Amino acid sequence: MTSQKKQPCRKKEYQKISFDLKLSIIDQINNGQISVNHASNKYNVSRSSIDYWLKKLSNFESKSKVMSKNDELKKLREKVEELEFIKELQQDIIIDFQDITGKELSKKLLPKTLAKEIETRKRNRLK
Repeated sequence: MTSQKKQPCRKKEYQKISFDLKLSIIDQINNGQISVNHASNKYNVSRSSIDYWLKKLSNFESKSKVMSKNDELKKLREKVEELEFIKELQQDIIIDFQDITGKELSKKLLPKTLAKEIETRKRNRLK
C-alpha cells in the first residue's frame, strides 16, 4: 500500500470589504432583509467575519444615531401636541355629527372617559 500525503485544506480567499459596505451589510441583516448566510454568499465574506462585524459595529451604528435627551424630549412634546390637536379635531367632528343627526353616538360607542370629554367640550362650545 502506498500512503498518500494529506494536503492542507485550502483557505477560501475573500476580498477586502470597505467600512461603508460592512455597515450596509449589518444594516440589511438587522432589518431582516437578508440572512447572515445569504450575505456571506452574496458578498463573498465568511459568516464568522459577519458575526464579528455584528458584535463590533452594531454598537458603532447605534451610537452614531443617538440623539441628545433635549432633542428627544422636544420631539416627544411636539408629538404630544400633534396628537392632542388630532383628538380635539375628532371630538369636534363627533359633536358636529351629533348636532346634525341628533343621535348620541359618544355615549353608546365610545369609552366613558371619552364620552365625558365630548360632553364637557360640547357644553363649553355652547357657552
